[in-house]
Amino acid sequence: MNDSDRCPCCSGLSYGECCGRYHRGAAAPTAEALMRSRFSAFATHNADYLLQTWHEDSRPATLGFDDSIEFFRLNILHTTGGGPFDTHGTVEFEAFYRAGGTVGSQRENSSFTKVDGCWIYTQGEFV
Repeated sequence: MNDSDRCPCCSGLSYGECCGRYHRGAAAPTAEALMRSRFSAFATHNADYLLQTWHEDSRPATLGFDDSIEFFRLNILHTTGGGPFDTHGTVEFEAFYRAGGTVGSQRENSSFTKVDGCWIYTQGEFV
């Protein structure tokens, strides 16, 4: 993905201004920013980033992608905590995808925590 392309997380910014910087190593300042960057990582099949931002207690050993699934839109529905001065937060979202000509969505309430000053994903619950 080029830095000038529109970011997959639907922020309205370019990938370079938005999630690309987190994918290159900058720390996400909020739980929502991390959620958006993880969605973009799913959309771009960036398994390394997803595993790096996943808490070690719940992280899988490996992560694969189904090439027939294309994530194309993210709606943030609700957040609690997760700000720059918080240590925990949740982000409820709906992720839209195409699979084999069918459009679908997945709603999840994801939990995040700060470890050594960096936000990480701990778990998600389908809504």
